[in-house]
Amino acid sequence: QVQLVESGGGLVQAGGSLRLSCAASGRTFSNYAMGWFRQAPGKERDFVTAITWSSGNTYYADSVKGRFTISRDNAKNTVYLQMNSLKPEDTAVYYCAASSRDVPAGQIDRRFWYAYWGQGTQVTVSS
Repeated sequence: QVQLVESGGGLVQAGGSLRLSCAASGRTFSNYAMGWFRQAPGKERDFVTAITWSSGNTYYADSVKGRFTISRDNAKNTVYLQMNSLKPEDTAVYYCAASSRDVPAGQIDRRFWYAYWGQGTQVTVSS
């Protein structure tokens, strides 16, 4: 089992920045990838970004490329999401997720591959 705890959400004005953290505990050595998804009210939970634990390869949704950066601290078993130039449309609950198995090429953005999820943290961007 893997436990994930997010932190760092809050209220920020458009153009501002926030950094989210996701601390993993439990069987973390088996993690293949960790990612962030977000869900706005009345919408699907969408992929934001992911990073593979061993190689550090990163993947981003087109909507956040150039504004968001995912990183990891292996020693702390923690993944970070630095969000810059925030827009009102970034408002959502952000969820950290972990996959414990290899993800086929091109499917890193699929929720199916992520077995473990955090409780979510609210990010609100005001205009």
